[in-house]
Amino acid sequence: MKQNFYVILLLTFISYSIEAQSVMGKWHSIDPDTGAKESVIEVYKTGDKIYGKIIQILKEEDKDKTCIECTGKDKDQPIQGLVIVRGLSKEGDEWTGGKILDPKNGKLYKCYVALEGDDKLKLRGYIGFSLIGRTEYWYRVKE
Repeated sequence: MKQNFYVILLLTFISYSIEAQSVMGKWHSIDPDTGAKESVIEVYKTGDKIYGKIIQILKEEDKDKTCIECTGKDKDQPIQGLVIVRGLSKEGDEWTGGKILDPKNGKLYKCYVALEGDDKLKLRGYIGFSLIGRTEYWYRVKE
């Protein structure tokens, strides 16, 4: 009986560790100018690709904003609920080959994401090749 308890405890710990090391989950985006939390983005997997959707805008005055600079199906859509990380595939320790949408300017950029720790996600958006671009860090939402 005691051995079963330890096996269950070990399996629980292992499954939690695997979950904590995943890019999937809820993340706080950070305003690069102020350092304040801007929104909550849920990163999820569909098939073998990952996506990220803004599920909550934290500033009350920004909650009803739409993506006026966006094009196509995203034009004039509410920013809260918008899928901004699109179609990244796993390559080694990174997810790459997809796009990220900046709802502030409506532009799509190539991007990759990688964990920099259990609770820190590095996002690199760029045009052309990754040397010309911007890096942001998101932090895992603690529930």
